[in-house]
Amino acid sequence: MMMPFRPALPSLILMACLAGPLAADDFSPAPAAPGISLDCAESQLLQAAPTLRPEALRAALRSWERLGAEGEIAHPILSVIDYGLPSTEKRLWVFDMSSRRLLFHELVAHGRNSGDDVAVRFSNDEGSLMSSLGSFVTGSTYQGKNGYSLRLRGMEPGLNDRAEARTIVMHGAPYVNDDVSRALGRLGRSHGCPALRPEIAHTVIDTIKDHTLLYAWHPTLP
Repeated sequence: MMMPFRPALPSLILMACLAGPLAADDFSPAPAAPGISLDCAESQLLQAAPTLRPEALRAALRSWERLGAEGEIAHPILSVIDYGLPSTEKRLWVFDMSSRRLLFHELVAHGRNSGDDVAVRFSNDEGSLMSSLGSFVTGSTYQGKNGYSLRLRGMEPGLNDRAEARTIVMHGAPYVNDDVSRALGRLGRSHGCPALRPEIAHTVIDTIKDHTLLYAWHPTLP
């Protein structure tokens, strides 16, 4: 049975800011502390990922704190997608929150009807072929039509909660690579899934599977 990971982010990150990196075993439930610790977490993670926009990371940290407190997160891994960046830029970051290390910085595709190089439209609707925004909790893996894939559960009603019904999953795709980017001026596009380079997809999926947070951000989010 899954033991819920309750990050109680503020007090733990505040301690980390003062004392240095934490071992994974040091993450345990603790009472919340003032919001300054969120600023500390943001500062440390942005040092590891200087091209990640602070607004995107801040929204992801708030979601990570909330879902952790609700027992939805089982492992200290945080993934952030900035769909406001062009598809030709690396716009997926995966962090180890125990050590505030950047584990992956990767290309990721968006949905066919979300836009060309830049995503401008998003949807929660079946058949839209658009990406969805907001908080997703990762699930189990499976072998599907796109190979090794990761189930995603949308956590925000009206924004992304139809992700499972739409089969919005993370998977590898041959249209996600620099050669396609140079030839088309953009990556290939999915049916709404956050698709990765085939060479790295299996490794990323195994790192973030089983109840971690994937947060998909865009400047249009409140």
